[in-house]
Amino acid sequence: MPQLLDQGKARTMDEFIGQLRLLKAWAGSPSITEITRRVHQDWRSAGRPRGEWPARSTVGDCFRVGRRRPNPDLLLAVVRVLAGDEAAVAMWRQALRTVLGEAEASARVCAYDRLPAGPSLLVGRSRPVSRTEAALAAEGRPGVVVMEGAAGVGKTSLALHLARRAQARKHADAPALFADLRGFAPDRPPADTAAVLDTFLRLLGAAGERIPHGTEARARRYRQLLAGTGAFVVLDDAADAEQVRPLLPGDPASATLITSRRLLHGLPDATRRTVGPPAAADSVELLRRTAGAEAVTADPTALRRIADDLGHLPLALTAVGHHIRRHPGWTLDDYDHDTVITLALEGGVRRALAASDAQVAPGARRLLRLLALHPRDRTGVACAVALAGEREQTVREHLDALSATHLLAETEPGRFRMHTLVRAYAEERVGIDVPGTSIRQALGRVRCALRDTAPTWPRCAAGPGRDVRSTAAARRRAVQWRTTGWAAATPPLGGSH
Repeated sequence: MPQLLDQGKARTMDEFIGQLRLLKAWAGSPSITEITRRVHQDWRSAGRPRGEWPARSTVGDCFRVGRRRPNPDLLLAVVRVLAGDEAAVAMWRQALRTVLGEAEASARVCAYDRLPAGPSLLVGRSRPVSRTEAALAAEGRPGVVVMEGAAGVGKTSLALHLARRAQARKHADAPALFADLRGFAPDRPPADTAAVLDTFLRLLGAAGERIPHGTEARARRYRQLLAGTGAFVVLDDAADAEQVRPLLPGDPASATLITSRRLLHGLPDATRRTVGPPAAADSVELLRRTAGAEAVTADPTALRRIADDLGHLPLALTAVGHHIRRHPGWTLDDYDHDTVITLALEGGVRRALAASDAQVAPGARRLLRLLALHPRDRTGVACAVALAGEREQTVREHLDALSATHLLAETEPGRFRMHTLVRAYAEERVGIDVPGTSIRQALGRVRCALRDTAPTWPRCAAGPGRDVRSTAAARRRAVQWRTTGWAAATPPLGGSH
């Protein structure tokens, strides 16, 4: 039997049912009546009483999506009938356990009728604050703003700051709701929308026995309770538009802030704001405040160098600032480029980027790693195609996926930039995930491409670039490939490049 079910593929019950339908087709598309007969036969042989045998309609329900309480025993009985292979049944059993565990975990939500305590420091950001507040106050329609940006860029801090400012202006009875949707949580599945609605309804005073079943019915009741209240809702770390759409109050008096690492399509009434790193001066000030009194009088040039090395990413600045505070014996000169990159990765940046990385398809993940071999932080489609060794259309789709999750930034059509910390993460991963043979093949494809496109090479590589130093073995390997392997793959073309 072909491996129709990849355990990592089915993460929800609906996806599991989709795979079960494929198994049914592979088995020759037997009728529900025939499947029921064979299940009865198996259960009779196993000595199960006739009263436990499923009805034909119950067996048919095994192939229906949208089920709330599936019968695992019957599902596996159907698999056994269709697969006829105990080894395959064992694989499906493990996958079903995973799916049911994910479903149970997704139903455990963090939702509150108050704003949680957020980071106390918000330095700068005056322009995004004013622009977002203007969008939230738009007349005649619900104020919905989606704040999209890379991991660690400060979306949640900004959202909570805006929410507190709005709450201070509203009357005391205006509801304030917050939910962590866990769209990119590294160790837990995204929050189930129906479970979030259940919690919101209880927080708004609905009795448990009066809460309807089903996401749509709960969403209608939720909007009824919020109508005219001037509610402010914060939906943090959204996975996609489908997850957040039922959670929108839909009332002109309300306001909703959504944060996500992904471009959220399918929210036509929402205003989108891309949150980038703060300005250089604000980054230095954040680093100074986090580091404490010792850094207040420190050399501003050294602080600026550290902020530049970290690409002005707030999560990284905070991690390094805390290290400076806790290690008074260190001088700022001890915080060289390699050290601050390592401290940032260890201080939460690696974990955050890994969660974003896990959300894209394997082909896009592989391309991200190969891009770490490029000598500069900017590259074009042609170089990406050569590195990946795939069709241009496929590579463009990978680049779009990486841009949609803010692992790359498209600075102009067909030109992409990799943040310095994303590059450091990719350097680690390419040394772990990509064999040396594949790296040599990628560089060889670049060499072949250059034979045909030498005049365009400056657009592709644009010179030797900088040398990102690294103490991690995997990153050293990537840097070595980039400095020696790339040079070997790209012979001198004459002139300055």
